[in-house]
Amino acid sequence: MAARTLKIRYPGRDAESHVVFDAGGLDRLGVHISAGRGARAGASRRGAAQLTRRAIVISEPRVTRLYARRALGSLKRSGIDATLVLVPTGERAKSARELTRLWDAFAAHALGRHDLVVALGGGSVGDLAGFAAATWLRGIEWVGVPTSLLAQVDSSVGGKTAIDLAAGKNLAGAFHQPSRVIIDPLVLGTLPPRHLRAGLAEIVKLGMAVDAALFRDVERHVLGLAARDPGTLARIIERSVRTKARVTRADEHEREGGPRTALNFGHTLGHALEAVLDYKGLLHGEAVAIGLRVASRLSVEAEGLKPRDRDRLLAVLDTLRLPKRIPGLSVGALMAAMRLDKKGRNGNVRWVLTPQLGHASVPRLIPSRLVEVALIEAGARR
Repeated sequence: MAARTLKIRYPGRDAESHVVFDAGGLDRLGVHISAGRGARAGASRRGAAQLTRRAIVISEPRVTRLYARRALGSLKRSGIDATLVLVPTGERAKSARELTRLWDAFAAHALGRHDLVVALGGGSVGDLAGFAAATWLRGIEWVGVPTSLLAQVDSSVGGKTAIDLAAGKNLAGAFHQPSRVIIDPLVLGTLPPRHLRAGLAEIVKLGMAVDAALFRDVERHVLGLAARDPGTLARIIERSVRTKARVTRADEHEREGGPRTALNFGHTLGHALEAVLDYKGLLHGEAVAIGLRVASRLSVEAEGLKPRDRDRLLAVLDTLRLPKRIPGLSVGALMAAMRLDKKGRNGNVRWVLTPQLGHASVPRLIPSRLVEVALIEAGARR
């Protein structure tokens, strides 16, 4: 199947972010990047000759073993001088220390304004690499090559880049759109089953929060998704990305009360679980899955979500074998972590809930007692 490109243009800005869906696209990475850079050079009248052909490819150890040689080879064939820089696996990459290491690498390789950063890996690599690109020389181009399902359908689209601080997740960051995102569903063939299921949790969230038709599609084909059927997976990935792009295009910077806040459905508790566990034991999508279960319960109680629609959500999550219970954490610790959430106000916890499939609300305050009861029923300790 021929590659397809989704062009995302944000209101008030000339820049476009292109998402390329291409089975086998990893081996055409250099071609996709060169085509995009040549078009931008002509549009800005700089001329292709003025473009420095240099890239820093940022990746982590496992992805490097699997895919770095192919990515670097593709860039070389397109005349791009690429250097590989490794960062730790998972959330450990998203630290001020690793950000400083990248800045030092950029300086050592004299990375200029016409050069670029390539993020080859999962969501953590993309978050860190994108933030490094956003802050180097006040912003240079970056390209995402997401190798996990979670990154392909979630973090690679929308321009959120960040690192974690001791006080919480993603507290230091910037909105910096990737010029290109190359989504190659074939790289998911080496993704561990647990990580695949975690990525599917974000797709389920998208359906519950903003696209009821997507949720119904996932519901109908959940067994095929769980079994990694290539055609089903590729189709649902593209549909999910187009759904998220529609939301982020309308609300690039997640303004208060804007449509992008709906994408935080399930994340108030999900982020708190990750923080209290020090980002160990649960993958992001697994934490979000538990968050979806609790958020859907609160949606029934506080927003009028029909119980049968919550049951449909739980059935999909169960079929995907996503976690059901909070792993022995205290209510107090979780409530304290949720108060640090970016959606909070004056120490009060606000939740994104939904009154019906595909219509999540802006964040609203929920009585602490309701939340505490829901947490206890989900497995938290008193």
